[in-house]
Amino acid sequence: MSLQAKNVAILGSTGSIGVNTREVIRASQGRFHTIAMTAHTQLAELVAQAQQDRPKWVVATSPSAAQGFDFTNLPCETELIVGAEGVERVVTAPEVDIVVAAMVGSAGLRGAWAALNAGKTVALANKETLVMAGPLVMDLCQRRGACLLPVDSEHSAIFQALRAGEKREVRRIVLTASGGPFRRYSKDQLRQVTVEQALNHPNWEMGPKITVDSATMMNKALEIIEARWLFDLPPEQIAVVVHPQSVVHSMVEFIDGSVVAQLSPPDMKLPIQYALSWPERLIGPAARVDWTTTWSLDFEPPDLERFPALLLGYDTARAGGTAGAVLNAANEAAVAAFLDRRLPFHEIVPACRAVLEQHTYDAQPPLSRLLELDAWARQEITKWIA
Repeated sequence: MSLQAKNVAILGSTGSIGVNTREVIRASQGRFHTIAMTAHTQLAELVAQAQQDRPKWVVATSPSAAQGFDFTNLPCETELIVGAEGVERVVTAPEVDIVVAAMVGSAGLRGAWAALNAGKTVALANKETLVMAGPLVMDLCQRRGACLLPVDSEHSAIFQALRAGEKREVRRIVLTASGGPFRRYSKDQLRQVTVEQALNHPNWEMGPKITVDSATMMNKALEIIEARWLFDLPPEQIAVVVHPQSVVHSMVEFIDGSVVAQLSPPDMKLPIQYALSWPERLIGPAARVDWTTTWSLDFEPPDLERFPALLLGYDTARAGGTAGAVLNAANEAAVAAFLDRRLPFHEIVPACRAVLEQHTYDAQPPLSRLLELDAWARQEITKWIA
């Protein structure tokens, strides 16, 4: 390992982003080293990863999953920490240079918050952090001198394209959406969607929750909210366009009519590596465009009637305050109910809107209130289903 190596803590190392991050690190020729990794229940995979990467720490965030599990195959130099509080311990350690926040859902907020509070560089793949607490998180970054870099392919594309001009020259940003597996489905067909159909994404390999979000287009709603805070832009300057090929990852339109886009094959290793190496660009393992073949790019406006999640995203981005935390938690609970076959696919978004509209709104909530509403919204979804 090079003496110049940066130490990386991967929160959620067994998920899709975590696996791709490890591949980027292994291909970095010693520029990066995995110093810590966490997992919730996939502990056998966590141990296997530790055997390969020899981190200083592994964190099993679920005590119940860790109880009775055999950790004897962990490397002797790797310390085991059990419990979610271990995440905060490792991300604040002086040895850690970069934290890849890839834990799914609201559970990822605490780890990202602790890392930013410690002034770390955070490569953010957990969009819920900004959806739930965007103003608080961005204020924390500024106060602590932390650096927040996007890993989502869309936000990474915007982050890269914005380097082509000044913020005052931006007319709008345009988030691209694959449209998921149901972009041609009628409203009647959407009422019949099965779990198996929703998990069959045409372009990306992701975890089940994110894959369902892509199918409802709730992922794009959450990305609208995330972009609103990350780039400090009003919702009126954030547009969405459906792009089935997932090659143009997003665009920035400038006031003179120029549009700057970031293109690459759908491969998360590229935005992950860009966040790790920023402000440099390095040779890496991501897939490349094949310019020797004939191909085309298609764009179409989203159908807001068939996919009303986008309107919900815009409404939430305009409202700010407690709205993002409630929407995020309601959606997590609704998607879990769908995956458990307790809620039909076409009722995920209406359930989220119902919970959002009945909550007591606060324009400037503290973090503690956001966490309270996170728990409340999940409970309300359960009542709504019943």
